[in-house]
Amino acid sequence: MPRPTAHRAPFGSAPGNAEADIWTLDSGTGVRAEVLTYGGVLHRLSVPDTHGDSRQIVRSLATMDEYAKDHPYFGALVGRYANRIAHGSFVLDGTTHEIPANDRGHALHGGPEGFHTRVWEATAREDGDAASVDLRLHSPDGDMGFPGALEVRATYAVDASGTFSLDCTATTDRATVVNLTQHAYFNLGDEDVLGHTLEVDADHYLPVDPEGIPEGDPAEVRGTPFDLTTPHVLRDRLALPHEQLASAGGFDHCWVLRDAAPGRRLRRAARLTAPGASRVMEVWTTEPGIQVYTGNLLDGTFTDGEGRVHDRHGAVCLETQHLPDSPNRADYPTTVLRPGQTLRTRTEWRFPHLSTAH
Repeated sequence: MPRPTAHRAPFGSAPGNAEADIWTLDSGTGVRAEVLTYGGVLHRLSVPDTHGDSRQIVRSLATMDEYAKDHPYFGALVGRYANRIAHGSFVLDGTTHEIPANDRGHALHGGPEGFHTRVWEATAREDGDAASVDLRLHSPDGDMGFPGALEVRATYAVDASGTFSLDCTATTDRATVVNLTQHAYFNLGDEDVLGHTLEVDADHYLPVDPEGIPEGDPAEVRGTPFDLTTPHVLRDRLALPHEQLASAGGFDHCWVLRDAAPGRRLRRAARLTAPGASRVMEVWTTEPGIQVYTGNLLDGTFTDGEGRVHDRHGAVCLETQHLPDSPNRADYPTTVLRPGQTLRTRTEWRFPHLSTAH
């Protein structure tokens, strides 16, 4: 049986003349991931369909120069705080901290120079039935306004079963807030994702104001377009009348997963199915929430260098994470990390169709 392998190659010069590499993790059984040390970007994820035909299922950019420009986080490893912090401000232990506002007056994804703009240190391992690359980053005290020096480790891996995974850990020398996510744009094999079927294992979601900030308590999905407790075609859900959809132009909301208390238990969060079920992807996570974003603001500005233009609803993000604006919401699961504690998260992307492929 083929053994998973890890291979490094140069990718280009990042801002500041730091060299970025690309690591290829090959399961040996069809699933192959390509990860950049710049921004921890998932550059490519190739997955066979039920007939064995492989396809790249994440939207990417063509070159290092394109990734170094301002873009909507294609494939990025996002931190120090994924999603939004209202007005870029929060109080921790009596001290107010200000994060640069980069989205309609609020801080988004760690600020304008978040983890998606850094070159991470990398080492790889081949352990027989799995191959992985460890990315490490030191985020100094005061980085983008966040308190505490943070040591972050993100491990991407593929195993012989075809499972792709991301494990993150973080420690700090001072109380801080941390929320990490993977911001891949998925398309399992169509011109857009409107014909894809999505199921989310959540009974509640967070309604947001026109600037993307949660309005209050989680709301029941029952009786709304946000009810994805059973599989629904995205086109049908997005066509339903609802002020939340009209305001955001589609889904750009966080679902509160069942058993949302943070912990070590890995459970399914979502299942995405291509038209005809040629490919199926399940997202499993230890995180309390998942942000579903249907590429509402993609406008054809970006391409992948292979003829694919990234248009509106051309892909869907399934970002496992804590809830947005948690530093300002004592009723949400805490994102506070203190000295002596270790943040641990795991997300897996599984492809159940491979076990039944011809």
